[in-house]
Formats: sequence, structure tokens, C-alpha cells
Amino acid sequence: MTAPDPDGLLAEQLLRLTRRVHRIQKRHLEHRDLGITPAQSRLLRTLAHYGSPPRMADLAERLEVVPRAVTTLVDGLEAAEKVRRVPDPANRRVIRIELTDDGRAALRELRGARRSAAEEILAPLTDEQRAVLGGLLDTLIDGPGTDTGEGRRTA
Repeated sequence: MTAPDPDGLLAEQLLRLTRRVHRIQKRHLEHRDLGITPAQSRLLRTLAHYGSPPRMADLAERLEVVPRAVTTLVDGLEAAEKVRRVPDPANRRVIRIELTDDGRAALRELRGARRSAAEEILAPLTDEQRAVLGGLLDTLIDGPGTDTGEGRRTA
């Protein structure tokens, strides 16, 4: 008989939690009827972090996907009038992607859906348990020895 593998169990729990989070977030998105896929949602959130409209290549790098994937996402969001392609003022051959007013409104709805999903997932935890979980997640996300005391949680 082999001894239980605690790291294997933790890995499985993390994968199951990740799937549950995605499933719940997807359900909350669908209830808001935005017509935005989770991948498009991620692109909108990423786009919102730029101070000025990024190039498609910048988005692909930040999202860690191939540029063709960004093109497909932008095509869908542009058709839904959530983003628009604009020429770079310094180089007309370069196209940049910017949020539209509809895109900013969708982003607010997306944030609300994510917040609702997080509340549902975290509901069984006390405030103390949430704080402990947040610290543990920060350690796992940032790696050991990088505790700055500044939480990055925005759920």
C-alpha cells in the first residue's frame, strides 16, 4: 500500500477549485446577458489596465497567447462595439485597440459578475479564514520571499 501524496491531493484540490471558480463566474456572466465569452472578458480586463490603447502584439504578450487569438477576440468584441481599432498617431501602419463606452460599461458589469461569483465561492468562510486564504494565495501567486505586505486581491 502506498502512502497518500499530500502534494498530489493539494494539486487536485486547486484544479477542482479553479474549475469551480470558472464555472461559477461563467454562470454569473450568463445571468448578466452580456454576450461576452470568458476569453473576451479577460481581454477587456487586460485592455483596461493600459494607460493608452495597446497594439495587438502587446495584448497577445500580456495574455500569453498567439497574436491570432487576440485578433479573433478583438474581431468579436469589435462586432459587439465593445472595442475599436484605431490608427497609431505616430505610425499609421500600427493599429491600436481601445475600449468604447459600451466596452467600459461591459467591464463594469463584468466586475460585478466576478464580485458576485467571488462572494458565492467565499460565502462559507469567516473573515479570518478569508484573510488566511488571501495570504496563502498571495504566497502561491508571488512565490516565496516576496511578501510586501500589500495584498493584490481585488475580488
